[in-house]
Amino acid sequence: MKTFNIIMTVLFIVFGTLQYNDPDPYLWMAIYAYAAYLCIHRFRGYYQPRGYSFALFFYLVYAVYLLFDKNGVIAWITQHNAESLVTSMKAEKPWIEESREFGGLLILSITMIINLVKKPVTT
Repeated sequence: MKTFNIIMTVLFIVFGTLQYNDPDPYLWMAIYAYAAYLCIHRFRGYYQPRGYSFALFFYLVYAVYLLFDKNGVIAWITQHNAESLVTSMKAEKPWIEESREFGGLLILSITMIINLVKKPVTT
């Protein structure tokens, strides 16, 4: 768990830093910073089930919103033939941005589930 959490902390810090040119950078920097905070504390041996649960709830609710939004993941799949997400983001293609954000929320959610389920070993 220590290795997993230090890797995820570094990744979330990098992901958060890359949000500076995002349409909503402060929201995404905060989202990734909170996940990094939880992971670094888990690395240090602190188990915070309420923090993981809160983050997981927020991430999943936001992911469901992005799934069904008019420019969300379903629109990307059905109306835009699952167009490549690695192309450049343009204002006339908001479904690319929302689908990328959905992917980020899934990574965050999986990390919180792992930290929530994998309880610390007591000696």
